[in-house]
Amino acid sequence: MTEQPARWTEATVHPDMWADPDDDPRNSDGPSPDGELGSLDDCLTNYRLTLRMKCQGLDAEQLARRSVPPSTMSLLGLVRHLAEVERDWRNWLTEDEPLPKLYGRRDADFDGAVAEPALVEASFRDLEREQAATDAALAGYADLGERVGKDGIAIRELLVHRVEEYARHCGHADLLRECVDGRVGQ
Repeated sequence: MTEQPARWTEATVHPDMWADPDDDPRNSDGPSPDGELGSLDDCLTNYRLTLRMKCQGLDAEQLARRSVPPSTMSLLGLVRHLAEVERDWRNWLTEDEPLPKLYGRRDADFDGAVAEPALVEASFRDLEREQAATDAALAGYADLGERVGKDGIAIRELLVHRVEEYARHCGHADLLRECVDGRVGQ
């Protein structure tokens, strides 16, 4: 990529924000969530929204663009990767045979992120489906200290890892999006 896009934001109140506070779906005027589980779920929800926001308004080519060479990451690749990871987290909960990979071989989530509108739509559907399935599987565990799966991981550790994974990839999404069209913000 030889041409750098001009930096811009839609925010008018704070120039370093993605959107004005009144337009940001992550903002809540209500009280903060109660308890550890409520806090973790709230953080995860906000990071999931952030990832979607970073992808909004882009076409298939822009979503699939590997805008930070030599990395193979793209916004679409991140969507596919997180769908794959959501599925894998369900494997952590059980001692049964693992669910098969969504996209096949290792790194196919990023390598297969190509600029085809149908693939983009399918990838977002995959992410929604896998998030819902993992959310439903985790809803069955009231004790965050309960240890599950072959490795005896605590539910709390899995929940924290989910937040960490989305947070890290939202940081990647910030950089990828800015390189695609110059849009900046938290």
